Amino acid sequence: MIELLIDDEFTGLLDEAALKAAAQAALTQQGIAEEVGLTIAVDSDERLQALNLQFLGIDAPTDVLSFPADEFDPDTNLRYIGDIILSCPRAQAQAQAAGVSLADEAALLVIHGVLHLLGHDHAAPQEKTAMWAAQSAILASLGIHLPNLPEE
Repeated sequence: MIELLIDDEFTGLLDEAALKAAAQAALTQQGIAEEVGLTIAVDSDERLQALNLQFLGIDAPTDVLSFPADEFDPDTNLRYIGDIILSCPRAQAQAQAAGVSLADEAALLVIHGVLHLLGHDHAAPQEKTAMWAAQSAILASLGIHLPNLPEE
C-alpha cells in the first residue's frame, strides 16, 4: 500500500496516481512481487532542510530523502519499507532547469527514493552506475525519457 501525504501548500501540483505509479514501477522493476507499504510525503524546502540536518547533519535543502524501514505495519499486516519525502519547490526548480515537466521530475525523485529504500546507493561509482541504470529502466517502463539524469 502506497500512502501519499501532500502538504496543503502543494495540493494539486502533482498527480497522485502518477506518483504511486512511479513507486510501484520501481518496486516491480526491482523484483518486489509482494505488496509492501511505503509513504511518499511532499513538503517544502524548509522541511527537507530540517530533516536533512536532523538525520544527516547537512544544513541544506535537498530534493528527496529516504528513510528505510523493515517492519510490519500492524494495521495492514504488510511489510513496511519506509518513507520518501520530496521537496516540491526543489522538484519544480530542477524540472525547470532541466527543461522537463514537474510530473517527470517528481517521478524520478520517487523512483530514486524507492531505490534507496531497497538498499541502492550512489556513493561509489559502481553503485551509482547500477542505480542510474535502474532509474533509467524504470522511467522507460513509464514512458518517461529525461534527457539529462541528475549526476548527484
